[in-house]
Amino acid sequence: MQANGSAIRALRVAHRIGIRGLADSAKVHRTYLSRLERGQRGATDETIIRIAEALAVPVEAITRDAA
Repeated sequence: MQANGSAIRALRVAHRIGIRGLADSAKVHRTYLSRLERGQRGATDETIIRIAEALAVPVEAITRDAA
């Protein structure tokens, strides 16, 4: 599973959640989440699942197949 940072950001903004709020809900550091959204970091499957749960969306909404 590979996180799509732009999808995470779009969903976060659509849900009107700040980066700090999402980071707290997903139990990740806000700097890490920011870098993930910008495509500068990768994420484990566990982290992707926690982010999806915090956004109340299916994992598929924030993942893409590896090219």
